[in-house]
Amino acid sequence: MSMSKAETVPFQTTLMVRDTCLCLHVQRAARALARQFDEMLRPVGLTNGQFSLMMSLNRPEPAKMGQLSTLLAMDRTTLTANLKPLERRGLVQILVDPADKRSRRLLLTPEGQALLAAAVPIWKEGHRMIEQRLTGDADRLRADLIALS
Repeated sequence: MSMSKAETVPFQTTLMVRDTCLCLHVQRAARALARQFDEMLRPVGLTNGQFSLMMSLNRPEPAKMGQLSTLLAMDRTTLTANLKPLERRGLVQILVDPADKRSRRLLLTPEGQALLAAAVPIWKEGHRMIEQRLTGDADRLRADLIALS
C-alpha cells in the first residue's frame, strides 16, 4: 500500500481509544504508581522495581532464575540486567545451583535483607496512602489485574 493512498483514522477514533483503551490506562497507571513508589523508596536507595525484585528473593531457599523471571513476568535477560546493580551493591548474590551447574540461584545477602527490612515500612505506608485514593475496592482491582496477567 502506498503511503499517499493510505486510509486515515478519524480523530473521533483517536478520542475513543484514548478514553476506552484498557492497555493505555493500565500503562499510564503503572508508570504513575512506579514514579510514586520510586520517590517513596528514594531514602533507602531503591527503585520500585528493585524493591519488588528483592522482595521476591526474600524466601527460605535461594530462588532459581526461572522462578523469578516467571513471578516478575520478566525475561531472563531483563532479570539479569536488573540484578547487576543489586549484586554490585552487595545486596544480592548470584550462586551456581549445586544441583545443576548451568543454573543460577539468587540470594539476598545480609545487607540486602537489612535494606529490605528498612524499605518495608516505607512501602506499607505508601501503599496505604495509595489505596486510600482509590474510588473502588482495592482487593477487586488486584483480582482484576491478576486475571489480566
